[in-house]
Amino acid sequence: MTTASESPAATPLSKPTRPYYWSVRREMWEYRSAYIAPLITAGVVLFGYLIRLAHLPKVVSSIASRTPIEQFAEISKPTGVAAIGIVIAGLVISVFYSLGALNNERRDRSILFWKSLPVSDLTTVLSKATVPLVIVPCIVFALVFATHLVMLITGSAVLLAHGTSASILWAYWPPLKMALVLLYGLVTLTLWWAPIYAWLLLVSAWTKRMTFLWAVLPVLGVGLIEKIGLDTSYFSQMISDRLTGFMGKAFDFENAAKSAAKGQLTDQIAMLTPMRFVEAPGLWLGLVAAAVFLAGAVWLRRNREPI
Repeated sequence: MTTASESPAATPLSKPTRPYYWSVRREMWEYRSAYIAPLITAGVVLFGYLIRLAHLPKVVSSIASRTPIEQFAEISKPTGVAAIGIVIAGLVISVFYSLGALNNERRDRSILFWKSLPVSDLTTVLSKATVPLVIVPCIVFALVFATHLVMLITGSAVLLAHGTSASILWAYWPPLKMALVLLYGLVTLTLWWAPIYAWLLLVSAWTKRMTFLWAVLPVLGVGLIEKIGLDTSYFSQMISDRLTGFMGKAFDFENAAKSAAKGQLTDQIAMLTPMRFVEAPGLWLGLVAAAVFLAGAVWLRRNREPI
């Protein structure tokens, strides 16, 4: 006899499908360059640092009598180049992924298969937006942090092997403190660039081909029309601010420069200005624009046909 607990009515019909989660997983399966390209960049950086290790004891000895600012500049040069290189690789990957995310599935007609699944257009677009907004920054952060650790450990081992103290490496590039600065920088950069990624996704959903040109030419056209017709550059300044303006709002470079002029080294954490960044109107206007662009991408994916 079947008990009440064993009856079909008491048995769950199915497990949750979690369409958003599996949609993000699908994007990572199909776009492995999201982690391969930054990983290759990290490998190139470490190879270059291995060459530098042969000269590291001499470098450390030569800067012993210099000012703290000069010492910091020399010690942080390879780690700074490593961080910038991996971050740029992540930005390039995010831009080209966004340009092809919705266009490629229309070109290879795989959109017909994906639309047959019980996954909404909103879920699909949000999963694709998650890659440049969440996944790639997380990959970049992990790789930069791991690369810095390897550089610090190998550099310390070489210095100790030559009878030189490695304390200067850890004093001017403390891993946990710099990891916090890196994480903060990646978060602010990603939030500031959110409308750029959303615009690229919108263009990817709209155009049939040459997505890069369709994404760039209208922006250049508006800037040229404004300059020729009105002799102003407000739109061009807005685009320039969108590309690099987050730095001046998220970090206090002015006080750091003043301290450097006095021969004083500014603590990295003291340079962070999260409140100024959060209060910046450009941040919130950009996020509103990103939401509008993503809504447009959802509508286009729902109504566009395969190419």
